[in-house]
Amino acid sequence: MSPLPPPTTTPFSAADNPWIDVRTGGRYAQVGLRSLFLDAHRIDDLALPQPPAASALLRIAAAITARITGLDAPELTASQWNALRRSRLAEGRFGPDAVHTYFDQHAWDVFDPIRPWLQTPSLRTECDHSTSINGFVPGRPAGRNFAWFSPHGHHTAEPVPTAEALQILLIHHYYGRSGTGTPRTVDDVTSQEQTSGPLRSSVSFHPLGRTLHETLLAGVPAFTGDDQSPGADTCPWEEAVSPGPQTAPSPVTWPGRQLTGLSRHAVLLVPGDDGTTVTDAYLTWATQEDKPITTDPYLAYRIIPETKKVDQRRIIHRADASRAWWRDLETLLLAPDEHGTQLRPAIFDTLNDLPEPLRRSLRIRVHGFDQDGKAVDLQWYTAITPPLLNWTQEHDPAKAQRIAECCREAEQAAQRLQTVTKGAWDTAMRSSRRRTTPPPWVNKSLTRYWPKAETVFWRLLEEPDTPAPTAFAAAAAAALRETTEAARTRQTSAARAVAHAVQELYRRSATPRKAA
Repeated sequence: MSPLPPPTTTPFSAADNPWIDVRTGGRYAQVGLRSLFLDAHRIDDLALPQPPAASALLRIAAAITARITGLDAPELTASQWNALRRSRLAEGRFGPDAVHTYFDQHAWDVFDPIRPWLQTPSLRTECDHSTSINGFVPGRPAGRNFAWFSPHGHHTAEPVPTAEALQILLIHHYYGRSGTGTPRTVDDVTSQEQTSGPLRSSVSFHPLGRTLHETLLAGVPAFTGDDQSPGADTCPWEEAVSPGPQTAPSPVTWPGRQLTGLSRHAVLLVPGDDGTTVTDAYLTWATQEDKPITTDPYLAYRIIPETKKVDQRRIIHRADASRAWWRDLETLLLAPDEHGTQLRPAIFDTLNDLPEPLRRSLRIRVHGFDQDGKAVDLQWYTAITPPLLNWTQEHDPAKAQRIAECCREAEQAAQRLQTVTKGAWDTAMRSSRRRTTPPPWVNKSLTRYWPKAETVFWRLLEEPDTPAPTAFAAAAAAALRETTEAARTRQTSAARAVAHAVQELYRRSATPRKAA
């Protein structure tokens, strides 16, 4: 099959055509990137319907914010950087001249035949066929997959509005799948193996201000690396030529490459006749090199110091759609500790230097995408916390430690509930066989426990003298009793087993833990 020729169509500018959903009060609208910055002080928040796209856009916007405000200057000391950010916040808006200057000097046309925004035009000749629009849009059946919940199929490949296609483009760049993809031939070598995107299976934590202007300035990560030559750092749309397949890993420079230059996927959109829709797409690998070792400023990490491999010492907190955000408060609020096993997002290290009114009102936006490591997308989710920076260890050590204690006790009570519930089931049902899955009571009890535990958690923060282990044990006991109510009514053996399990819950919560 001969490759498709470069499209001739109406331009669609990521800078000037509307494609980003925003909210101001109760009003919703779509804007381009230029207007996003010009009107940021009048916009309350982003309103993208898909959290992964919003998380990706916030990283892109943070890099552009650094460019427009001068916060990308690596020669600034920490105090100078904080003073500059404070002055930009005090200005109340992004300078229109700086915004126009930045957007006027770069290429933003989504369908440009030579420099399409965030795309690789050479895929027209390097791939002998496209991926299909259904393979590009998440949730649509593609190939031989059954169309269980979608009207789309091989013969119903409906076009996608360009605005929606751009948001999906961001999802592939940041959360893309690994495994087998569309074959791409480079230098007479054909491969279809691709690796997962830099944020796959992750949960991100972004500062959320009272306006988008505050959100973007609060979300710029500070420079923490070694000396960096001016001009060495570029975002993909700032580079002189279109990206080709990477033969050597590019340095993870700050902030452009760190936030926008780690994609593992190459994409090319095929427009409809008038540029308002996308009718097809190429989606394949961008590089065959190993992933660079880097720390994303919006992700929390678990530290495994005994691991010999350097690239496995920091493991991201994986997204879990069944896990409530408050369970991560211990990680978010405690200051970095060289002996600790949890590392909060690096963006939190800069938030204490914000002006007091903003710091007191600042909330945290949680964006998670529950995925497996390869190709299965399970569920995306989002949440917004109340203002919590006054609870950090730097500002209220006692409150931070109380929160950490309650988080740990909630998790330990859940573990005890799981153990005693399994034992109660085995006793009540006289089961001695080894199971590969938990018995029915276990998951049902945990499902009932966590909402109760959240209620207990917030109550304990207002009652610093109430023992946390006992309070969470009571929540676990109540969850177990509710789960087994019918069984206890019908079977004496079940009633006895549950009564013993409840006693065990309280007994274990009262047992002092051994010092580490």
